[in-house]
Amino acid sequence: MNLDQVDLNWPYRVSGVIVPKGASQIKGQLEDIGFLPGEQVTLLRKGLLGKGPFMVRVGASTFALRKSEASMIEVESEHNA
Repeated sequence: MNLDQVDLNWPYRVSGVIVPKGASQIKGQLEDIGFLPGEQVTLLRKGLLGKGPFMVRVGASTFALRKSEASMIEVESEHNA
């Protein structure tokens, strides 16, 4: 599943960043701010009607992401295991 689809305030693990062909710069930017495989991530808040911005905690940092960016981050659930 992708980060834009997860439940609020539950821990997940980043499994990868998947971007459209030709968008390697976006992948690099997301990885640079901490969206790396194995890193813990929590969706803290969704914007109006769930369309963004999304407030996300990755590691010890908090960021705002667009829905399009959140949809590129694949995550695995930690709370269903």
